[in-house]
Amino acid sequence: MADMNIGFDHCVIHVGDWEVARAFYTRVLRAEAVPVGKGYAFRFGDNQLNCHGPGQIGAPVARVPVAPGNSDLCFRWDGPIDGAVAHLDACDVQVELGPVARHGAGGKGVSVYFRDPDGSLLEFISYVADLPSPHRRDAT
Repeated sequence: MADMNIGFDHCVIHVGDWEVARAFYTRVLRAEAVPVGKGYAFRFGDNQLNCHGPGQIGAPVARVPVAPGNSDLCFRWDGPIDGAVAHLDACDVQVELGPVARHGAGGKGVSVYFRDPDGSLLEFISYVADLPSPHRRDAT
């Protein structure tokens, strides 16, 4: 077992409208939309978001389909967090919280939170060491 390598492959989100989700995830999160069944999956390099949505719920394996707004996902932002805030603003996506200090897979970082069209909580986290921001406030 010492030679076994386990890594993250995909998780599942809910989408209420395939085309609205495709537009959001490709524009705001820069995902590649991959046609799957009646809808899409959203690919980020080697990782993917599979979707439960109209006409597609993952049966029979998914005992309970993912509910609208029930996901909470974090995406790494490769740059200062102010760039993420500016990107969200340019995409007309409201920041719900942040920038705030957080801890993720890369250690200490700074995050901003926002929502997808179905209400799922999304987060951009930046691990860039120099994070000047007039908007930054540390979480307690």
